[in-house]
Amino acid sequence: MSGYNKQPFIHVPGFGRDHSFNRYDEIVKTLNEAVANIKQKQSKAILAIEFYPGVRTKEIEENIIKNIVHETAIYADDTIFETSGFISNKIKDTITDDRVFGIMSHYSFMQFINETNLAAVQEEVQNAQGTVILYGVGASMIAKPDILIYADMARWEIQCRYRNGELENWKADKKESDILKKFKRGYFFEWRMADRQKKALFSKMDFLLDTNIMNMPKMITAESYFKGLEIAARSPFRVVPYFDPGVWGGQWLKETCDLNRDIENYAWAFDCVPEENSLLFEINDIVVETPAINLVFCHPGELLGNKVYARFGAEFPIRFDILDTMGGENLSLQVHPDNGYAYDHFGISYTQDESYYMLEAGEDAVVYLGVKSGIDPEAFMADLQAAESGAKSFPAEEYVNLVPARKHDHFLIPSGTIHCSGKDTVVLEISATPYIFTFKLWDWDRLGLDGKPRPVAIEHGMKVVKYDRNTEWTYDNLVNQFTLIDEKDSYKEERTGLHELEFIETRRHTFSKTVYHNTNGGVNVLNLVEGDSCIVESPVNAFEPYVIHYAETFIIPAVVGAYSITPYGTSQGKEIITIKAFVRE
Repeated sequence: MSGYNKQPFIHVPGFGRDHSFNRYDEIVKTLNEAVANIKQKQSKAILAIEFYPGVRTKEIEENIIKNIVHETAIYADDTIFETSGFISNKIKDTITDDRVFGIMSHYSFMQFINETNLAAVQEEVQNAQGTVILYGVGASMIAKPDILIYADMARWEIQCRYRNGELENWKADKKESDILKKFKRGYFFEWRMADRQKKALFSKMDFLLDTNIMNMPKMITAESYFKGLEIAARSPFRVVPYFDPGVWGGQWLKETCDLNRDIENYAWAFDCVPEENSLLFEINDIVVETPAINLVFCHPGELLGNKVYARFGAEFPIRFDILDTMGGENLSLQVHPDNGYAYDHFGISYTQDESYYMLEAGEDAVVYLGVKSGIDPEAFMADLQAAESGAKSFPAEEYVNLVPARKHDHFLIPSGTIHCSGKDTVVLEISATPYIFTFKLWDWDRLGLDGKPRPVAIEHGMKVVKYDRNTEWTYDNLVNQFTLIDEKDSYKEERTGLHELEFIETRRHTFSKTVYHNTNGGVNVLNLVEGDSCIVESPVNAFEPYVIHYAETFIIPAVVGAYSITPYGTSQGKEIITIKAFVRE
């Protein structure tokens, strides 16, 4: 059985039971005491619970609002904003009519406030006596609170609530059954706006409330929370992985990561997507879940490095995930837009350049990569359109190179290159972070898990396919472009990519003794691609030794500088392999 850890947590020392609270009874007791302390100094106490969109309102009302002694309670969502119809109409050009793609929003909550309603609510608060509770999205905008709790949750949890039908989009004017459209509104509109609000509130927050698990809340003080973020920003860490089935999914992840055997397949393991993954903080035996993106927001310089931060802003630009088709099917045939197309059409500043590093490959495994030399682009397009209409299946082998794939091969995929992994492979996908901007061209006549045709984006895709990425160019530039950097008796370092058109550099280290690394001022992301385990250590004891298991992705913040990796446990004295990614200067 693999040692793969599905619940990695960061221990935050030095805080007692007055900094972490479990269950609603403890939380209510703590907040009632905080309110009482305020009212010893003044006659009115204002307590605000600001929600990230998706928090279960009724659960908070039943378990917190009703149990805090108060004279006035105001739910912000229903009192200070414009109507749902007004909001949906205002953002229609951002959301678009497309099922998958929108345009990145630059809205703030303030732009959807009804000034008349807000003034009336503010007057009510001003005239109120005793304890006033403000709660919901935008609650802290009504009045300056004496106590501010931020109720947060991970985006993966939001997506799960979309899928099970529990959650509708914030202030949507109609119920939406299409999960892709729900995700689109969240991705392009709600989450961007909510993140801006959250970043502005970090310095004002008194408590963080973890609302990820139904009826199992955790609350910690802002002091302990920001200490946890500070520790993460200066030490090796892992985000909490999550796993998802898919129509092409395989069986390898079940065994390697010890997943639920009753699920038909797992297609993805997302183990380094900080925009959606979580961090776990263990504070006085209470484990609190928080969105990993909060670390990027709060410590961008230490985590990313100043040069990477200056280039990308407070975004984590490197993404690792695992694609499992072992015993499954081909991925969809797809292509990614270049930077110019992505910016012009979707308002994003960089695109999903990527690569496939093969963790495992069956005997007849292939990767579809680049167009065949001499194809007719018009015939290519006509056959794709005919396939989309259902008139025929798309003859992919006539147009796209089928490249044999073996364990530890590395295939580079700059934007504009048509590609997909075939069946019986396990791919470590190393890419830039904007993962949603994938234009599916052909999906092998399949339906999605929801029983609907999986959306293709031929109109977009055909505009970005680069036909000069032909057979010769593909083999010369994208297949196993290994360069030896250094070699000693127990150690070999190779440059494995990515292509010069991509901003990510990857290095493969094969070793049986300690290897010394340095972040050189930029964030490093690594995965143990061969071997049972290794240990990451600081030569100056700047952080606690950190053990990594096979297939686990881990992050080394830029500020760490020097670190070492050594075979560990059953891998001691044996040859192991890591792959490292960082932003190329």
